[in-house]
Amino acid sequence: MKKFFGLGAVALSYAMGVSAALSGEIVLNSDHSDPAPKKAMEELIADFQSKHPDIKVKWNNFDHEGYKSAIRNFLTADAPDVVAWYAGNRMEPFVKAGLFTDVSDVWQANGLDDQLKSAASAMTIDGKKWGVPYTYYQWGIYYRADIFKDKGIEPPKDWSELLAASEKLKAAGVTPFAIGTKALWPAGGWFDYLDLRVNGYDFHMKLTSGQVPYTDPKVKAVFEKWSELVKPGYFLENHAALDWQDAIPQFVQGKAAMYLMGNFAVAPMKDGGLKEDQIGFLQFPTITEGLPAAEEAPTDTFHIPAAAKNKEDAKTFLAYLATPEAQAKMNVTLGQLPVNNKSPQPEDKFLKAGFQMLSAAQGLAQFYDRDAPAEMAKAGMEGFQQFMVKPEKLDAILARLEKVRARAYK
Repeated sequence: MKKFFGLGAVALSYAMGVSAALSGEIVLNSDHSDPAPKKAMEELIADFQSKHPDIKVKWNNFDHEGYKSAIRNFLTADAPDVVAWYAGNRMEPFVKAGLFTDVSDVWQANGLDDQLKSAASAMTIDGKKWGVPYTYYQWGIYYRADIFKDKGIEPPKDWSELLAASEKLKAAGVTPFAIGTKALWPAGGWFDYLDLRVNGYDFHMKLTSGQVPYTDPKVKAVFEKWSELVKPGYFLENHAALDWQDAIPQFVQGKAAMYLMGNFAVAPMKDGGLKEDQIGFLQFPTITEGLPAAEEAPTDTFHIPAAAKNKEDAKTFLAYLATPEAQAKMNVTLGQLPVNNKSPQPEDKFLKAGFQMLSAAQGLAQFYDRDAPAEMAKAGMEGFQQFMVKPEKLDAILARLEKVRARAYK
């Protein structure tokens, strides 16, 4: 009988003539097809099998787009024992359809409510945990530390300081914020952070799950704050024609001094010629005083399908995946962050700052196009981009988004 960390032996029974998989083998499906994720998975599986030599992992690796279609089929047909997916509202449809297994016992037995607490809310539906998160990365404001020093600007901690810094930069001929909204999602990052700082995590999650009208005064308040940056011209003028990468040279050349973006932007900033000490990182400033800070941190997860044949060994795998050591090693290879707050802190200064920030977060948003369904996400991000170009159209934009909300969540 197998054991997983801290939990006594778990007996499996197979009722109604369902035949079990060969004991000691689990089938794992994932979409870790890029080089770094593929290597991280190979190392994880090898280490797991070394610690559990009586359990063999059969790994089926898919490309990203193929996996999105395949998972809906294999969860209902020939289900594997473990599947890769995402937290929050991307997880919810499979939970509501009865296709994922409740793994609250894995969390309870291994103290994961404490170790994985920043992501706990994103893994919880109806008071139960439905998977284990293993990696995420931070969003925040990357800034030109050398320009800030030259202009006598301290990294802003609240909204008034951010506005003051932006005004000073603009007066010096530097655009405060680089951004490219051609692909829409960078505008989604701005909406997410403003809503999280104006209204808080719980409200943001209710909005993205369709429970709040876009015509609600609290939603309008988000855009009113946003307009304090849009109307004075604190973003690159031609952002609607730029992809996010196209805005990097403006930041590198010192034509723009800040960039709200995920940590993946650091590498192209350095590739463009910036030295590490020229780049700083700051948490998105406080807007509503006393509101606990939630952060934007897309989170990758593993789950056990409801129709898995070997749930006992699958839970052993999830328990191992949750450990500080396993998460630390995986994320060194991935270049991202372990969710487990007991993992050793990364050595990279930006990842270290992100690890500290996310470990203390009240909750984690998964990003607008993960937290909202596809139809709402597309319309919402189109609206955000339009607002940044024509803020005077706000009322019409919100009315249109409300019509989409009424249709998208049926």
